[in-house]
Amino acid sequence: MIHVSPISAFNDNYIWLLSCSDSNTAWVVDPGDPTPVNQYLKQHQLTLAGVLITHHHYDHVGGLQALVKQHNAITYGPASEHIEGIQHSLSAGDTLSVLGTEFQVLEVGGHTRGHIAYYSDQLLDQPTLFCGDTLFAGGCGRLFEGTPQQMYQSLSQIAALPANTLIYCAHEYTLANLQFANAVEPNNGKLLQRIQQVKQLRAESKPSVPSLLSEELETNPFLRSHQTTVQAAATQHAGKPLDNPIDVFATIRRWKDNF
Repeated sequence: MIHVSPISAFNDNYIWLLSCSDSNTAWVVDPGDPTPVNQYLKQHQLTLAGVLITHHHYDHVGGLQALVKQHNAITYGPASEHIEGIQHSLSAGDTLSVLGTEFQVLEVGGHTRGHIAYYSDQLLDQPTLFCGDTLFAGGCGRLFEGTPQQMYQSLSQIAALPANTLIYCAHEYTLANLQFANAVEPNNGKLLQRIQQVKQLRAESKPSVPSLLSEELETNPFLRSHQTTVQAAATQHAGKPLDNPIDVFATIRRWKDNF
């Protein structure tokens, strides 16, 4: 049986560790810091076999070369981004095997141009996505390199996955994201309920992720730019009529940047 465990790093990063109960082998996703990874491996008597990278930002790759040197781990990452230490470059539609489980690569640019995500319908009892900084619980990544259209298309690709997909994002931003979502849709009952649930989790020092894609579709404004309530909020914020989902998305993304 495969387990997915969060390793906290920096102020709010999650490094995801995949391990198998039948062996002492592990993989990690986006190790920005090698120290907590090595501590976890030692504590649980695990051997690091591989590393998956979603994009080039330092808080996701800062520990990569040290871990490769220490553990002789195999590494995978996006083909269109230059990242020191990547041995196998991946593009949309590529597949790879992790702990005997097949993953499919999705290209989800926007936060960075070459950002990728790793999707499997075999890893756990339900579909699983490691999406880095593209989709967050209740939010999405800033557009540092890509365009609103690119990010909208990336998020639409994720939104089309099975509704029971587990979303493993890379940051504990959920409560702040949901507070913004509430400014966009103050009358969204599902959202209000989710805010209370996340507050309780954080009060107990528990991660608010992974989330379910179904709850993102109900409460995340960046997946809801086709909804009339989100379009109305974007129109009011922009001071002009907006009904094209990409324009709506671009407006609420700029809104969030200054929220």
